[in-house]
Amino acid sequence: MSDIPRSPNVFHPRKPSAVGSRNSLAQEGRDQKAEYKQLIDEEVENILKDIQVKLPQEVLDKLDVMGGLKEKLYNYYNQNYQNMFNRYIVTSEDEMVKKVRNFIDKEESKNLARYSPKEIAEMLDQIAGADKFNTGEIEKSIVNMYGHLQGHIQRGMNDLENDTNSLLRQKTDVGAFIRGENAYAVVKCAFKDSVQKPKTVTNTKLSVNILDSELISPIFQYQVTVEYLIKDQISRAIMTMIDQELERFQDELIDEGKDELSDTELMFEKMKRVPNYTDDDTEDENSKRYTFLAKNLIEKIEGLRAEIDLKEFDPLNIRENLKKIVDLENIRNRGFNTAINSLTSILDTSKMGYQYIENLKNARELVVREYEDTDSERLPDERYQLRLKYYDSDQLNAEREAYDQQMEQFKNEIQHMWDVVQAVYYNSKSNFRVTDFEDLAKSVRGRIRKAKEMSGDPMYEDLQKTWNEIIRIKAEDTDVERLNQTYLYEKDLMKRMVKRARQQVSEIYGYQNPAPRVILDQRIDFLEREFEEFDYLINPYHIQAGLLLDVDISSIKRKKFTLNGMANVLNEFLHGVSKGFQDAAFAQFKRRRSTIRADLNQSFENVAEGFDAGGGAAGGASSASGEEIKGRADVTPSQSMNDDLQEL
Repeated sequence: MSDIPRSPNVFHPRKPSAVGSRNSLAQEGRDQKAEYKQLIDEEVENILKDIQVKLPQEVLDKLDVMGGLKEKLYNYYNQNYQNMFNRYIVTSEDEMVKKVRNFIDKEESKNLARYSPKEIAEMLDQIAGADKFNTGEIEKSIVNMYGHLQGHIQRGMNDLENDTNSLLRQKTDVGAFIRGENAYAVVKCAFKDSVQKPKTVTNTKLSVNILDSELISPIFQYQVTVEYLIKDQISRAIMTMIDQELERFQDELIDEGKDELSDTELMFEKMKRVPNYTDDDTEDENSKRYTFLAKNLIEKIEGLRAEIDLKEFDPLNIRENLKKIVDLENIRNRGFNTAINSLTSILDTSKMGYQYIENLKNARELVVREYEDTDSERLPDERYQLRLKYYDSDQLNAEREAYDQQMEQFKNEIQHMWDVVQAVYYNSKSNFRVTDFEDLAKSVRGRIRKAKEMSGDPMYEDLQKTWNEIIRIKAEDTDVERLNQTYLYEKDLMKRMVKRARQQVSEIYGYQNPAPRVILDQRIDFLEREFEEFDYLINPYHIQAGLLLDVDISSIKRKKFTLNGMANVLNEFLHGVSKGFQDAAFAQFKRRRSTIRADLNQSFENVAEGFDAGGGAAGGASSASGEEIKGRADVTPSQSMNDDLQEL
């Protein structure tokens, strides 16, 4: 133990650096008694002079009768100064020393406990070279061991969390799959009863879309050009350098005591710095865009894709060697292969085995099924199927065109079926019997016409009819809706038309089953089944360019084994592949102030003019009367104080 008292654990009026002490170790040998004695003597003399000037002589004589006035003033100032001001200053100094001492101890212990492989590798390299002493493989092994251990622990925690949630909820919903931080990625999730076993089995479809900007490892199509890959890497390097430059700029603002840049200002600062690294001049070889890779090298690989014809392949050409460098980095396949490895390894370790896998590498598509068979009638009730595919903008446009065409065909076929049912319905109606509202309206049409002629109102048949009596009138689409078709109105209309047609067929034939009814029922069943399957698919207008994970699950309602197991797989997969949603306001939070308020800009305003040059209160009467004191006081530390703090 050190002999130095460590405040605030010691309280004593005389021990240095104790709480309440009049002595401080931070004063380093200063004569404290002489300092406050000089101050007290000076203040007592000033007060005595003021008293002698202000008071009459007879009053002064009476004051001296009871004892020396100077001694009383001296004792009064001495006690109060030591008890209040001096001890407050000493305690503040000691607390500052304590904080600095603890900070230094913490930093020293942090450096002592830090594992520094770079220094060890440098020392071994100086001794015998990196070929004899190489710690890289050992470091990788340690990292892998800790990574696997953390993965097992995390997987166990996920199982426990999902099982606990299912016990608390006692129901199946979307929350059984995706936790809150990944809920934004869900494109579609639908639960419906199985067609074969509606009481015991649930069919679930879940689609998750991970955007390009959210992927930890970027994914590229197989046929993307080498030129695009290189330019993409250059662009990422430029963005990294701009971010680093802005971090330094932010640090400078903070050191100068200025406010940090807001999110909008930060975005514009990034834009302003882009011309420092690149420009749009593609012809000049001295252009900034060719700083990282020369213009003649980029021209060599223009239009070069993943494969080169053997007749044109020459290992000594520049373009072949540039392509080989890019291929060795495996930029083209790295992202998709990482996603596949992540998904399959999670399935293996999560007791979700599979008997069928098809990896369409060049198409950037992966199909995983628990069983090879696809016939739902021959498969068990607990099963799943995964489809992982990467979409770019061109693929999405093609998918949207096909979706539009299929939607138009369903519209035509259902409308044709509707027309046939309507024709059969009206042909079956008897001319001598009222069967519906239209027949009743026809029977009283003459009376209505006479009444309308007398009142001058138009007949019902003369009015324009815009409502089909099946679904409400649809509002006209805007430009945004035309570009992002949801087809919700059309799908609802077609489903209601199929349902109404089935009801009319039942009204026509009742309990009879002639050949026309069998044909109509078969057609209605076919269109309803096919349209339900089509509606079960994902609308490509709701997908953005990126990775799409499509999951189809069948699970027993009372067991839900596959549902619970797949929930762990999906959450772990999203955590390993996606960076997740990032809000710019939170992404830049590392050095931001907790709040932005005017009162945090601490400054001494409205103070200085109320004090004279000597430090006394020159306007005491005016301030006491409530008048506002105007002015500003400069409390910026001196240069010598800053130097001392830097040394400390």
